[in-house]
Amino acid sequence: MIVLRSLAFNIAFYVSLILQMIFWTPFYFISPRHIAWFVPKFWSRSSMWLQTAIVGTKFEITGLENLPEGSFILAPKHQSFWDAIAFFPYLKDPLYILKRELMWIPFFGWYIAKMRMIPVNRGKRSAALKAVTEATRREFARNPRQLIIYPEGTRRAPGAEPSYKWGIVELYAELGIPVVPVAHVAGLYWPRRKFMRYPGTIKARFLPPIPAGLGKEEFMKRLIGQTEAAVDELLIDAAEGPDAPPLPHTALERLEQLGRRPPAPSAA
Repeated sequence: MIVLRSLAFNIAFYVSLILQMIFWTPFYFISPRHIAWFVPKFWSRSSMWLQTAIVGTKFEITGLENLPEGSFILAPKHQSFWDAIAFFPYLKDPLYILKRELMWIPFFGWYIAKMRMIPVNRGKRSAALKAVTEATRREFARNPRQLIIYPEGTRRAPGAEPSYKWGIVELYAELGIPVVPVAHVAGLYWPRRKFMRYPGTIKARFLPPIPAGLGKEEFMKRLIGQTEAAVDELLIDAAEGPDAPPLPHTALERLEQLGRRPPAPSAA
């Protein structure tokens, strides 16, 4: 049944994306940008509703009181496509940094351009970081926005050794704004590079903001420490809960390091 539900959800997810993109196009492009944000936020919520209705995956997002007013950086753990769509509905005017090639995709690229996202040429890293910083400053000068950055850059399996990149440190230092870490283990329920989706409850937590003005080393230490401690708590909670999903070997190894044992053998 999980295989059939996963198939049904994947079909419904992409059909919904295409149909909503077509249906909302006139409203989206005619409306002012702050009103047009309704469309992607509605799509995000409807996609998560589909996951709940078809697969049985619920979600709980806590710590909303930790989101500051005005501009800040949101720094989620990156494990799944779920964390790419789950958090921006809670932000007033989110801002993503993305590969410039995405701007070339018909419809999708036009939708991105409407929201003034920041395209980047990842082939030139030092130049890209400078360009991103300048573009972000220009956006913040126009109105307060919330920059979403994944500190590890690419999706990593739950429980895998952390691999935080230095880019977020430079942006934090240059922009002079607080950073809100986000902990979750969504990769247990919506695994990266896999077809399967699993029932259960995805728990995510907006953590207390790291204030602006810290030294670079201190900031990185706090970012990793706060995020990974919360992720470990959520991993233990998921593994020992009544509806525990299959655990990849990385999660099993991390649980062993933490001195915990899952209640039953889990699939890789």
